[in-house]
Amino acid sequence: MKNRNLSVFILAAGLGTRLNPLTQQMPKPLVPIVDQTILGHQRQLVQTLGNVPVHINAHHLANQVETAALQLGFERVWKEFPEILGTGGPLHRFYKEGGRGDLLVLNSDCYCKFDLEKFICNAENSGADVALLAVDFAPVNTLVVNENGFLSGVKNYCGEERGLSLTFSGVSWYSERALREIRESEKNAVHFWKREIERGNLPWVDMSQKDSLWIDMGTPQGLWNATCARLDELGLDSWIHPEHPLAASGWIKHSSRSVVQKNVQVNASVRLKNVLLLDGANVSERELQNEIRGTGFSWEIQG
Repeated sequence: MKNRNLSVFILAAGLGTRLNPLTQQMPKPLVPIVDQTILGHQRQLVQTLGNVPVHINAHHLANQVETAALQLGFERVWKEFPEILGTGGPLHRFYKEGGRGDLLVLNSDCYCKFDLEKFICNAENSGADVALLAVDFAPVNTLVVNENGFLSGVKNYCGEERGLSLTFSGVSWYSERALREIRESEKNAVHFWKREIERGNLPWVDMSQKDSLWIDMGTPQGLWNATCARLDELGLDSWIHPEHPLAASGWIKHSSRSVVQKNVQVNASVRLKNVLLLDGANVSERELQNEIRGTGFSWEIQG
């Protein structure tokens, strides 16, 4: 990576309500994706940029986030109390409290395989003060992009309603000038994008990686999709935590497309197909398929 004044900020203060009751037990960034947490995945992704300072915010179960982030070598954990500052508030706070240089921002619930260096270079060369990395996911294609590749609106919110429609990936870039301009009242980053559009200073939308792997793992199905993606990366059909009592038995080889975490009650006669067993899960059935199970909950999924 070329020499530049850049920091990274991972937004991780949300409540993770779409994954309740799992997220009552652990914050969403610490939900395991096979052998690593989603936070560990994102830290690994950011390491492709070299030695850059990485920040994270935290609110829900903040102490758990802080412990994990410091173990992963984060520069600072920005705790938010008594209220969550949203997606724009943390950026205002970062600048107000002395953060300088450009900022790469990632949402903490995205499992993705982007070339971050390419995105940053494209953002710097765009001439814009804000850049958004877009993907093509029809159910939530809300970004409206004009013929020159700039953001002209956000559907049902501001600006133009017609144009090329894409999805915000959760990865964005802000120049130092942009950070200086974000107001404390702009708790939602879209508020700032709206003001930039109204001023004619349009954010640029990078579409060059729109077909790359991108999974919103903030829902049960998304969690399962991310699990499958990680199994594929590892070249595995199924996986069992190496400290599980059955790990050495080879039992997992008789299951299909399944993951078993460490603290799971399951016996060797059970056969699993398309199953994710999280800590606290108890399986008494002889066969189980198309399900995520944990402490006191189970979710049906599409295998």
